[in-house]
Amino acid sequence: MSTVKALINSMRLRTLPLSLAGVVCGGFLAMGNGGSVWSLLLVMVTGCALQVLSNLSNEMGDHLSGVDGEGREGPNYSMTDGGLTEKQMWRAINGMVVFCCLSGLAMVLVSGSPWWLLLLGAAAIWAATHYTLGKSPYGYRGWGDLFVFIFFGLVSVLGSYYVVVGTLDCERWLLLPAVGVGLLSVAVLNVNNIRDIQSDKGIRRTIPLCIGVRNARIYHTFLIVLGVASFFLASVALVQIVACCITVPFFVWHLYGVWTREGRNLDPMLPLLVITTFVLAVLYSGVMPLLFGLLNSRC
Repeated sequence: MSTVKALINSMRLRTLPLSLAGVVCGGFLAMGNGGSVWSLLLVMVTGCALQVLSNLSNEMGDHLSGVDGEGREGPNYSMTDGGLTEKQMWRAINGMVVFCCLSGLAMVLVSGSPWWLLLLGAAAIWAATHYTLGKSPYGYRGWGDLFVFIFFGLVSVLGSYYVVVGTLDCERWLLLPAVGVGLLSVAVLNVNNIRDIQSDKGIRRTIPLCIGVRNARIYHTFLIVLGVASFFLASVALVQIVACCITVPFFVWHLYGVWTREGRNLDPMLPLLVITTFVLAVLYSGVMPLLFGLLNSRC
């Protein structure tokens, strides 16, 4: 049981709302245009599986590189505490790769999507495993922000919409939310990197390390403001504007915390941003339009 608990801890299930934000946003918008619920469920399962694979791979990579050492500001994970050996972690990573492949294949078959989507899935698996793992992990060379924006934002929202409904409409109401989710996802990574700026020195390159803490906070503010603004600009109905307004106070609270906290004290700002981003995606694309539609039907 201790090994199972250690594995669950390394999966970092609390990060799943972030991976689901883009999938839910694109998938729910697709459902409004006659999409398949089974395709949506498989997209969500695949998105969660890729997130877990990324978390396991990141822990292995950070362990091998020495990032997860005594000076780490963030929480300790199973390999640091001795709960999992390298052999057990490799087995978990390989198992998740197989699961992601099977889930992606099922998603393509059920949705009737073209086979070239499997190439996109392979790219997503590569990105999930090479952030901190491999001979030249891109997360150690300052490319993490770009990859997060692409896969958590553009690929997640546009890809899930395409799979669920079978077509892709790149008008502003679809492309802008994809940009919004991507920017807010990058902001999550940026908070993590600001917190770990001391322990990352000499081991990997991150945006905060390159530009300094103050400029990283300014950069973070732009990410949040532009991310939320993208949703406002994409709103085609009053109910979507209301959805955006509901989450604004929580984003302001988050920004205040980022500007006034340092080190481990930044930890509460991570789940706050993750959950708020997820809630914004759900309200904007699903819950608020659904409630609005029900009210109109009764009137």
